[in-house]
This record gives sequence, structure tokens and C-alpha cells, in this order.
Amino acid sequence: MRILIDYRPALRHRTGVGLWVEKLVEALATCRIQNGLSIQVFSSSWKDRLSNTLPPGVKAFDQRVPVKLLNWFWHHKEWPSIETLTQESFDIVHSPSPLLIPSKHAASLVTIHDIDFLRNPKHGNREIRRDYPTLARSHAQRANGVIVPSSYTKSEVSHALKISPDKITVCPNGAPAWNALPLSRKGRHILFVGTISPRKNIDRLLTAYATLRRQLANPPPLVLAGKATSEAAATLTRLSEPPLAGHVHLTGYVSEDRLLDLYSEAILVVLPSLDEGFGIPALEAMALGIPLVAAHTGALPEVVGDAGLLVDPLAPATISNALKRLVTDSDLRDRLSLAGLTRASLFSWDRSATSLIQAYEQAIASHRAKHTE
Repeated sequence: MRILIDYRPALRHRTGVGLWVEKLVEALATCRIQNGLSIQVFSSSWKDRLSNTLPPGVKAFDQRVPVKLLNWFWHHKEWPSIETLTQESFDIVHSPSPLLIPSKHAASLVTIHDIDFLRNPKHGNREIRRDYPTLARSHAQRANGVIVPSSYTKSEVSHALKISPDKITVCPNGAPAWNALPLSRKGRHILFVGTISPRKNIDRLLTAYATLRRQLANPPPLVLAGKATSEAAATLTRLSEPPLAGHVHLTGYVSEDRLLDLYSEAILVVLPSLDEGFGIPALEAMALGIPLVAAHTGALPEVVGDAGLLVDPLAPATISNALKRLVTDSDLRDRLSLAGLTRASLFSWDRSATSLIQAYEQAIASHRAKHTE
């Protein structure tokens, strides 16, 4: 099976989609021989080049073509084909986004990590706002298969884009290979990990944290680890005003090493998102044995299970109450830490790769059936 995967999301900050692509390629590479896989990754950028750290046996096609330019032609002209760019042919072409990669002969897959681009069409970068809301449905319907990270997202995609559930395959994130932290350790801060954007519900988190500061004499500081979007300007202003000034710290984007340090110093992780297609920070926290406060919406309950306190993200009082319980109750923290480690063990990149290979096989069979009718 000749596979082509668009690797461009992993060129820079390997978070979110980039992390998902990178880890699944690694998992596919470990089983390529026994499954008869030929794995190629595609990249195009004017400035960023593919690193030489791809897994053994993975071939790279690296074009010096601006990402935005190529995407515009792909999305609006469906040209050039991937075969033209690479001068090779494939059995399956896999896009990590909701929009297809043009191909002359290969079966096609798209990946939909969430449908926020439909719920909030004014959010996201310019390309997402311009193309995803208008094109995603037709591209997903034309694709031979759709990949999603959770059963929640599968249901959302099936309903919103009018896609048969049989066409959609769940490939969750795998837990990171990090060593669990000691129980009953003394964390230094409350940690949020993610983009500082409206969907992440940071304003209500700040309101909840301000309440916590009124309730406790010396609560841990709150650390926001993530890049702020342009929509977060009003939120960021609150950080320099009472009662939050000096007690809430914004790190911006952090490397994996720095992120691991922030996790290791956290007494708990809080994820109050209004919607998540999966929730990678929840899985990262559980893999380390860090207790969680998470929203009871989106895919977070599916990921977290009984390893965290689930709260109403629209009610800051419930968020602050959960924060207070975990900050003041070491027994509860230990119980959730152990539950998190057990929960994280259920998520494996190898298992996701197995599901992905099955999706490839089904997509190829569907593609061939259509072309022999």
C-alpha cells in the first residue's frame, strides 16, 4: 500500500494537528514492513524545510512552494495534483485537514479534528475562515473516508456534514511516553495548556480563579501555557488588572521540554473549553498522573472518564469550586492521579495506527469500487 500523508502541520510547532500527524507517521513506520506499507510524507513551504528526523523507511517530498499559495490552488482550482508535484503515484492520499489533496488516481482521506470552523466561522486564521465553512462538506462527501480523533467528533461530523458514520474512522491521540510523577508531590501552580482563544473559555477560567483567590488565603498561581490569538486582546488585558495582576502568568508557545517542566510543577491541570474535538492536554496530564478539572462538554468526558472533576464550563462558580476541592484535598488529588494513569494507558498511537491502516484499506476498496461501476 503506497501512502502519501501531508506532513506540513508538523513543520513548525508540533502541537495539535502537527503532533497528531507526527506521531501517527511514527506509529505507521514501526509497522510498515509487516503491513506492506510504503510511507511518503509531503511538505511544501517557502521557508521551512522537513527535518532529517523522519522515522526510518519514510520517504519525504519537500517542495519550496509557499503553503498559502499551494493551498489556494488546491482548494479553489484542485490543481496541481499530488502526482504532478511528486512525480509518483499512490494508493491513498491523506489530508490532515478537512479539505482534499488533489489526486489523479489515488483514494482520498480527509481529517476533521473538530467542527469549530462551522460553529464559529469567524474564528481561525484567514484561510480557515475563507475555505473551511464553504468547502468542508463537499470535500468530506467526495472523500473515500474521513478520520476523526473521537467518537464525539464522529457524531458531530456525521450530523453537520451529512456523512454516513460508516465512512468515518476514529483515530485518537496516543498518550505520550512520559514517566509518571510521584504521588502527593507539592505542585507550584494551576496549569492551563492550549491556545488562548474564545473556544478555550479563558475569561470564565479567570473569573473562577479570581473567586478562588477570594476563598483561599494563598492559592497557587495560574499559568496559561499557549499562544494567544488576536481575539484574546480583552482577555489579556485582565491579566494586568486586579485581582489577577501578578498571579496569572502567560507563557506564550512553549517547547515540549518546557511544557513537560510546566506539567511537572503543576498541582492540577484545568481545561474549561467550550468544545474540544479531543483534548490533547487532558491526555498529557493523565499520562503524568496530574489531576484534572475539565469541562463536561465536547470530547473531554470521553477522554477524561473518571480521572478528573467534570464541570459546567459556562458556570465559573462550578469551575472555582472544583479548583478549590483539588487544591485543598490531597487525597482526592492522589485518587484522580491514579485514575488518570489507568485512563491514559487506554490511548496508544499503535492502536490508532492500526485503525488508520484499516481506514486506508476501506478507502482504497471504496475508491476502486466506484471506478469499476
